[in-house]
Amino acid sequence: MQQIKIIFFDIDGTLIDMQSKHISPCTVEALHRLRANGIRLCIATGRAPVTLPDFGGAEFDAYLTFNGSLCYAGADTIYSRPINGADLQRLIRNAASLGRPVAAATRDRIAANGTDTDLADYFAIANEKPDLTADFDAVCRQPVYQLMLGCRAKDYPAILQGVSGAKIAAWWDRAVDVIPADGGKGIGIKKVLAYYGLDKSQALAFGDGNNDLEMLDAVGTGVAMANASPELKALADAVCPSVAEDGIWQYCTAHGLI
Repeated sequence: MQQIKIIFFDIDGTLIDMQSKHISPCTVEALHRLRANGIRLCIATGRAPVTLPDFGGAEFDAYLTFNGSLCYAGADTIYSRPINGADLQRLIRNAASLGRPVAAATRDRIAANGTDTDLADYFAIANEKPDLTADFDAVCRQPVYQLMLGCRAKDYPAILQGVSGAKIAAWWDRAVDVIPADGGKGIGIKKVLAYYGLDKSQALAFGDGNNDLEMLDAVGTGVAMANASPELKALADAVCPSVAEDGIWQYCTAHGLI
């Protein structure tokens, strides 16, 4: 294996067990040991900065949030790409035509114009609730990096109808994240690698969902969790045990990373 200098981690279903909602002690220990060995650690998630969980004291060098639309390291913004204002308004109207409320995420806030079972359950995965607010329109006049709504795959064309600068990043079958067309975890990883002066071959990534497809394609070594989607497993260079079985710890131990 090429000497690994940086590792990107998805959160839900990768670092955190979707059932227990917690990161295991073994995974926390793996993160501490990786960093002690001089490997940079980066989060790559669909979550907003304001919904990032505690990782048991483990620290990360950089964060790719909103599926890569906003990437930062400490006070440095590495990449920032909000949704175009015209596209944002069209997306909100398209969702309304489907009878779907939406949640709009800025860097510091997530505001919703309503909720339904799918959207509420989507937020519950991160132990959050949609914030129904009277100033939703004002929030949408700020840079919005991601729009979230409940839907099914058959609704994707209707959601994106008339929209030229946005795309869907989905890892759950009941809801989607809508992000800028020039966002995505793959683009975010390229920006972070350039920021640190690292090559793709020096990067490894762990993921489990279809929104991780671009991420695994952007690194030299892509690892899918055993609980990952069939599509991600097919693309991955390797499959490690599931998050419930401390797959990250097992993979890093077996490959001499810790």
